[in-house]
Amino acid sequence: MLTFMLFLHVVGAVGMGIYAILPFVAGRFKQLSTPAQEGLASGLLTAGRIGQFALVLQLLSGGYLISQQDYKVSWLIVILVLFVAIGAFSGILQGPLKRIKAAAANSQDASGAVSRVQTLSAVTFVLFLVIIWLMQDPWYA
Repeated sequence: MLTFMLFLHVVGAVGMGIYAILPFVAGRFKQLSTPAQEGLASGLLTAGRIGQFALVLQLLSGGYLISQQDYKVSWLIVILVLFVAIGAFSGILQGPLKRIKAAAANSQDASGAVSRVQTLSAVTFVLFLVIIWLMQDPWYA
């Protein structure tokens, strides 16, 4: 069971990889035409949803893996706060992406939403890097 849960945890980490490329892809919004912005926003909405499902998979499989060893409570709290923060930022990110998609469909300006997507994706990326570092080097009791 441990091996299977570890496999699921790695699959979830790969699925969360969208957060590693999101800021770089979102940086291309201003260089695209209006129809291309709509397509990119639609693709990023789908990718963000996959990342959120991967985050849930991480929480479930990680919960099992945590129960198999003793970790410091401080590490557990930090990890949980980071996961909640990543989930919050990735959820908040969906709104501006939907606004970009709608604005592009109506040939309107979405520069404010584009800037918000770029900022939120950069913050999510930093949180993702921090959680990878902490998972690589957990604090044991």
